[in-house]
Order: sequence, then C-alpha cells, then structure tokens
Amino acid sequence: MAGWMWHRCLFGPNLQRVHRSPDQTRTDGRPPRRGWNYQPRGLERHTDSILGWASVLWSLSYYSSPLLLCYLYRKGKIQIQHNITTNLFVYKKVGPLMRSVRFLLNLYKHWPVDFSWKEVSSPKLSKGGVSLLRPEPKHRGAADSVLNSVRTLPCHILSYLIVHSFGRRMLYPGSVGLLQKAMRPMLQQGQARLVEEYDGQRNKLVACDGNEIDTMFVDRRKDGGRAGKTLVICCEGNAGFYEVGCMNTPLEGGYSVLGWNHPGFGGSTGVPFPQNEANAMDVVIQFAVHKLGFQLSDIIVYAWSIGGFTASWAAMSYPEIRALVLDASFDDLLPLALKVMPESWRPLVTHTVRQYMNLNNAEQLCKYQGPVLLIRRTKDEIITTTGPENIMSNRGNDLLLKLLQYRYPKVMTEDALRAVRQWLAAGTQIEEESVYTGYEVDDDWCLSVLQSYQTDREPLFPWSVGEDMTLEGRRQLALFLARKYMRNFDTTHCTPLPISEFRPPWKLEH
Repeated sequence: MAGWMWHRCLFGPNLQRVHRSPDQTRTDGRPPRRGWNYQPRGLERHTDSILGWASVLWSLSYYSSPLLLCYLYRKGKIQIQHNITTNLFVYKKVGPLMRSVRFLLNLYKHWPVDFSWKEVSSPKLSKGGVSLLRPEPKHRGAADSVLNSVRTLPCHILSYLIVHSFGRRMLYPGSVGLLQKAMRPMLQQGQARLVEEYDGQRNKLVACDGNEIDTMFVDRRKDGGRAGKTLVICCEGNAGFYEVGCMNTPLEGGYSVLGWNHPGFGGSTGVPFPQNEANAMDVVIQFAVHKLGFQLSDIIVYAWSIGGFTASWAAMSYPEIRALVLDASFDDLLPLALKVMPESWRPLVTHTVRQYMNLNNAEQLCKYQGPVLLIRRTKDEIITTTGPENIMSNRGNDLLLKLLQYRYPKVMTEDALRAVRQWLAAGTQIEEESVYTGYEVDDDWCLSVLQSYQTDREPLFPWSVGEDMTLEGRRQLALFLARKYMRNFDTTHCTPLPISEFRPPWKLEH
C-alpha cells in the first residue's frame, strides 16, 4: 500500500492551479478571492523539472533524428548494407529506454473521463472511425493498377515520411510540444479566466479512436437571455487553443460556448490527422447533445482558419445543426500547400495532400443544406496564394463561389460569375458598394424571387431558380446572394474577431 502511495505521489496528477468559483463569497464581506497558481516544493518541484526536461529532450531527439542519421551516414558511422543489424541493435538497446520515457510521461498525466463515444450508438461510426469524403479513385485495368502501384511506390513511401515528420507539424504547429511548453503560462492564464470569470466547466472526452479530447464548456442558459440558449461549438486554427482562441468571440455575445482542442493540442492526446480531427468533432457533438442537453437545432458551429475542416465535416454529417460560420477559412488545402513548396515538388505535394491531409472544406460544405456565413479577411496573408495585396488570391473567394455554384447553378452563369468576381475584387467597403449599386441590384426583388421559389417547391439544394431569368436578373441575384453569404472584415488573418462581426447567418424566411 505504501509503495502504491509513493507511485501516485511521483506519477499522479499534476496540480497547476487552485480555482475559486465565481459565486463563492467571503464571510468578511470582501470580494471573493480568485484562484492562484500552485507552487510545488521540495521533491515535487525536482520531479516536475526532471520530467519536463525529459519531455523536451524527447521532442528534440525526435525532430533531430533525421539530421543525425544523415550526419552519421556521411561520416561512415552507419553502413547501408548493415542497416538491418543496426536497426535491430537500436531497437533492442534504445527502444526500451525511449518507451520507458514515454510511459513515465503518460503516467504523469491523469484526468478522469467525463464522456466517451461508447455511451451512445452512432450510425456514423465505422471500423476506422467516422466517414470522410475520399478522392475518387482513378479506374484502371488490373495490370495497369499493379504496374502503377510499383511505379508510384517510392512516392507513397516519401509522402508517408513527409507527412509523419515535418509535414504534419508544419500544417499543425500547435501540436509541437516545444511550442506548447513555451505557451504554457499563457494557456494556463486563459484557462483560469474561463473557469473563474465565466464559470467554465472542463471535460475530457474519449473519441472512437481512443484519443482524449480536452474541452471547455460555458453555460449561459441560466442567464435567461436568448443567446444563451444557443450553443456555439468553436473549432480553432492550426496554432489555436480554446484557452486563448476564437471561443472568446461568442462568449462576448452571451452565447453558451463549447471549445475543444485538436488532437495533440493542450490537454488532448493523439495527432491532428483528418480522420482523428473528424473523430474528435464527432464526440464533441455527441457530448453537446447527450450530456449537455442541447438539440442539434440549437447548435451553431463556428470555425477559424483550418478549423473550417472539422466545422464543415460537422455540418455535412449533422445537417440538423442550426448554422455554420467560417472565419478566414479556405476551400481546399492543396493550392495553399503548392504555394509554399517548390514547383518541382508539385506531383509529390499533390499526392501527399490528397492521400493524408485532404482538407476539402468546399466539398464538405456543399453537402450541408443550412445557413452559412463566410467571413473574409481582406488583408489575409495566410490563405492567399500570391499575397495579401491581391485579394482575389484569397481562397475564401473560391469557397464562396463553389458554394454558390452548387446551390444556385442556374443563377451562377459565366456572366453572373464575372459580376461576383468584380464584387470580390473590391478591397474596401466603398468599392464593394460601388460595384453593387453599379449593377442596380434590387434587394426586395431578389428576396421576393427566392421566397416565391421556396414557397412553391421547398426543395433541397441545388435549386433551379434563375433558369428563365434574363442576364441582368441573374447578375442581380448572384450579387445579392454573394453579399448574404459573405461578409468582409478589414484586417489580417490572426486578428481576433470582434463580437460586432459575429452573427448568425442569413436565412431565407417564408
């Protein structure tokens, strides 16, 4: 028994902060005391230091191992013809040590589970997790398929190595342990603010792939406001955490808010591959419905940047959700990946993205039938292919155009597309309004046309409205729809979105 107690003391939970609930009062009538950071003493402080350095050294050795192997090979320390013997030696001698280090680091983290995917039966789950949209395979003959597999084997191997080494970390830098260690004081401060000022409730969810998802829920239903009855589920960017991320925007608006960290971010385990991301989003929605008591029709999914992938997946998979808001997001990862890689790497980059990191936001978004709002940052420097000075290279434009072309194919003819692109090219609100008035768009007429079509048919998208219209009518309707589906925000990619820019999307009423 004594040995077990020592084990729990050394490798048990790590106390970081002692919180005080916002509704606690003091007997002397003074304001309630806020929480304070726990200061370890003696042996506990040294244990923290040792395990912290072990984690840093593990990260450094992991990231530097390819460079070290190349250096040893060039110096003749590693011979290719003896690689099998060398690998076996390394595995036998070094493998147990590294596994022991990882085991101790995992033991150091202990946190009971609040909700698991096993508590509900979801028809969306299969053997590998929830379903994703896959690229359509190219049809080949049996002989051609075998020859093609052999010919492309080196590309497959290289793609796998790239995406499991620096590729995934470039795409999701927030999953890098060293970055998280540097941000830890900021994350702890943000988490303390959510718990102590907003009465936030932290929960650990277990997804179907075994990953543990760190979440924070702020309940505003008891406040009695209309916004509090709506739950906003927030999906963060590639270096964002709920502690300091986009969930602060709906909090300012009085909404109930549920934030969560990507797999491998903060208190979440795993790695942020698309399948793991979708699995995590699925258990978050299940938790909101089955544990927190919200209906799908009470939920707005709000995403910033790369969070648009999980948000559009949620909208596609749970079409009953009320609305979707995508801020500074893009249509497809591939054009952005090609932008930062050498042109000679194009085939390799294309294969790697499509095979392992296929963030196909537009394709998923077009499967959703509900209200959508796209927020475009006019000075966005991240999701542009040629730089923020060229607003037409913003991939948010492509996201809008693909959505409109799917939902209103008869309206979005070539002539109407040119008008919408001219509107998208406007860099300021004055220029935008000038284009809009230049085409003499009659908002009341456009609204009446859509309402009449909806009343007569009430079909699912795509609609056939516009097939009997004049060119002028199509242009007007296309511009009207573009302005309803997209709003401009004159700032850069990482500027926090003010609550004045966050609102439920436009919905066509009868």
